[in-house]
Amino acid sequence: MDAKEIINLEANYVLQTYVRPEIVFTHGEGAALFDSTGRRYLDFSSGIAVTALGHSDAQWVSAVCDQAGKLVHISNLYHTVPHAQLAQRLVENSFANKVYFCNSGAEANEAAFKFARKFAREISGNGKKTRIVAFSGGFHGRTMGSLAATYKAHYREPFEPLMPGVVFAPFNDVKAAVKVIDDDVCAVIVEPVQGEGGVRPARAEFLQALRSLCDDHQALLIFDEVQCGLGRTGTLWAHEVLEVTPDIMTLAKPLAGGLPIGATLVTQEVADVMQPGDHASTFAAGPLVCAAALVVFDRLNGPQFLANVRAQAEYLKERLNTLRSDLIVEVRSAGLLVGIEMRTPVAPLIAAAREKGLLVINAGENVLRLAPPLIISPEEIDLAVSILQDVLDTM
Repeated sequence: MDAKEIINLEANYVLQTYVRPEIVFTHGEGAALFDSTGRRYLDFSSGIAVTALGHSDAQWVSAVCDQAGKLVHISNLYHTVPHAQLAQRLVENSFANKVYFCNSGAEANEAAFKFARKFAREISGNGKKTRIVAFSGGFHGRTMGSLAATYKAHYREPFEPLMPGVVFAPFNDVKAAVKVIDDDVCAVIVEPVQGEGGVRPARAEFLQALRSLCDDHQALLIFDEVQCGLGRTGTLWAHEVLEVTPDIMTLAKPLAGGLPIGATLVTQEVADVMQPGDHASTFAAGPLVCAAALVVFDRLNGPQFLANVRAQAEYLKERLNTLRSDLIVEVRSAGLLVGIEMRTPVAPLIAAAREKGLLVINAGENVLRLAPPLIISPEEIDLAVSILQDVLDTM
């Protein structure tokens, strides 16, 4: 079947919740994707910050193929080796004492909310301590609980009523946080670096204030590192450099290199309130997915790997600062997660870049988002910036 036939097939049978360009990708290698005509594209989207090791990484492929020939799924009714080993890796390299596995970032946040509500019920002795504080620009998922904590009204309003009890405050505004975080709050959820919200890093003093407020009101602080965690900022966890520790942290996107996984990391104090049967997932942390995640985690957690991420992030920042266009308002970055705010909608720019062989995505209507694989090279950065300048020149 040619590309047109595949696109027509998709249109006839797939629910149209995405607007896709008329390209059919068939394979990838490193930071490159190839379509059905053989054309090569430089991938600066990484499947929305997922394929951290690039496409078709040899070690990842070997681990997946080996595990697929042994055991793929048995459900969470039984033990497997990769499941236990991945949990050990995550706990021993973070603040956490326990981890709950699921299948996506939205599920990880749903679990975090359930754990926080149960924790609050245990310490308060009643069901009144239920409010959750989220922030402007925040994105936490599309399921009914995670969507309730997602700021953009366009995402929420068609599906209301959602999970009750969520209140929003301005991001990076300490005074506003003080006004909404009180004894009725069970949890505060925040991205150390907002992704969908335009690549906006949280200020250290803001997160420190949230930590203090949560301590004062016996609320749990949740860091959503679904997009910004696991090496993307040049450290294993985005919050490391901010010297603030959460009670719960959620992970997903890059953890299994493209296979579906999510994780909710918790302190022992939170873990102690959860009992068998309180939460569950049929597919979570199967041996195939965990075998893939072990490869990804061990690579991302390597000191040399992270040092190279920081080096390439600095080089990308330098090169982007050479872009010349009156359309650019600001370039924001946190490691290899970059937002270029424009004076106009970025959809035409994304389409024009794609025509020239560069894949980039948006983070809101006016922000161009770059999230290349963490194995990106200086030469590939040069090519990407050159294409962006060409596109800006023609806009």
